[in-house]
Amino acid sequence: RKPQEQIPSDFNLVSEDVEFFSRRGDVKLSGWYLPGDDSGPHLIFVHGIGSVRSGDKAVGLAARIVGLGYNVLMFDLRGHGSSGGDKVSGGFYERADVLGAFDYLLRRGVDIGRVGLMGFSMGAATSIMAAAQEPRITALAADSTYANASELIAREAARKTPIPGWLTPVFMPASKLMANGIYGIDIGSLVPEESVAGLGYPVLVIHGTGDKRIPLEQGQRVAGAAKEGSSIWLVPEVDHLDAFLTHPDEYTERVDEYFSSRFR
Repeated sequence: RKPQEQIPSDFNLVSEDVEFFSRRGDVKLSGWYLPGDDSGPHLIFVHGIGSVRSGDKAVGLAARIVGLGYNVLMFDLRGHGSSGGDKVSGGFYERADVLGAFDYLLRRGVDIGRVGLMGFSMGAATSIMAAAQEPRITALAADSTYANASELIAREAARKTPIPGWLTPVFMPASKLMANGIYGIDIGSLVPEESVAGLGYPVLVIHGTGDKRIPLEQGQRVAGAAKEGSSIWLVPEVDHLDAFLTHPDEYTERVDEYFSSRFR
């Protein structure tokens, strides 16, 4: 498993090591609670596949966010970092991990009407699908999300194997059956562009126009399906999850502007 890239003390952040269970009750998850202002909103950071809570400069972003008064919960999804479990499901089981993080904040007695999700890559897609199952979540920012897992898997298969692109759809039904039969994962249900349409509030979508891992068009579809008032920040020529790295000030401002508008 990938080790943590950074730790809160690297940024002079106060942190608390925390543990809680996925809402499914099957996996114990590990994280950091980073306190900001007692009266400030709470954001749950959700990392991408193969990453960890501190991946993709997330601690640096958290430091800026905490400095603005937010409280941040960062944790490792199942099968990643210090958390339990060994199955990675592209968001299918991870939805319950995000909801477990929400439940943890509920037990801490926070203002549950001021809790938002900040997801990255698979974590962005997972956050959208989790929010669709939890009406008490009322704000969400998605950086580099996919719109439809089946399409993304087909694209990756065409890119990484000698199978001609036109043949890939022929193999997808078998792949879905195998995932369902062996792991209980319904790949066909992982469609954030459908989940986001059911959210009763506008969201923020961030996507680099040079994203080589998840095509820009996927993020645009999610933004297009979201409630009126949603916004998409297209970051010119930026690759996958590099928007904060290349535009840290603007990234922080846009994220703060969005969540501040939701938690007035």
